[in-house]
Amino acid sequence: MIAKSKHSIMVNNLNCILNDSNILKDITLSFEKGKFYSIVGPNGSGKTTLLKNILKLIEVEKNTVFIENNEITKLKSNELSKLVSYVPQNTNIEFNFSVFDIVMMGRNPYIKRFQAESKKDYEIAEKAMKTTNVWELKDRNINTLSGGERQRVIIARALAQSTDIILLDEPISQLDIHHQISVMNLLKELTEKMNITVITVIHDLNYAIQYSDYLVFLNNGKVFSCGKPDEVITNENLRRVYDMDFHIMNNPKTNKPIILPDF
Repeated sequence: MIAKSKHSIMVNNLNCILNDSNILKDITLSFEKGKFYSIVGPNGSGKTTLLKNILKLIEVEKNTVFIENNEITKLKSNELSKLVSYVPQNTNIEFNFSVFDIVMMGRNPYIKRFQAESKKDYEIAEKAMKTTNVWELKDRNINTLSGGERQRVIIARALAQSTDIILLDEPISQLDIHHQISVMNLLKELTEKMNITVITVIHDLNYAIQYSDYLVFLNNGKVFSCGKPDEVITNENLRRVYDMDFHIMNNPKTNKPIILPDF
């Protein structure tokens, strides 16, 4: 039976070696339910690898990753899919599925082999699409959508999976500013209105600062700093990680830092 915990995810002394390179080194973290986390850091710092370890897309050692108090190496893939959903960086779809078909794929962990979708599955998919404002697109070919529309569809698929945790890898990297803000607002609403834990890898520090409850700052495969944005984003931390100076100002609307590189 799948257990529950007050923490969505706990990572304990996680190491990851790929192609003889030590990508992650003694990572210890805990992620609180219903909070927005951004994993930030330079290229090659291990951000995506950390997500893939949590999702068991990369083999992990026993007793290093726990999702809702369940040690993930003991979970079957179907069980894990009922606990955490994933929005990958590459959301390209090779086949011409309808938007509704894509979202319904989020129900796969709950549908037995040779079993048809139930009325409940359709209702959950519809609710997910309305939450992400893509219901009107339900009959469209996924490959005819804009980047922002497609991203919302993939998030709807993750919502249809009915998990309390969503992991996203660079969800706004290929979007224009309007769709970037739209997607980030949506993710923030999921934490505030649905108590979903959102953990996203993101390169843009300012987006991470403004939307996140907590930042996980990785550097060279280690947790360099972790905490609230104003605790993590300091001149000293930025200089040590990026080897350059920044101007840090206050956003009067959010009362969070804004950073500008010192050109």
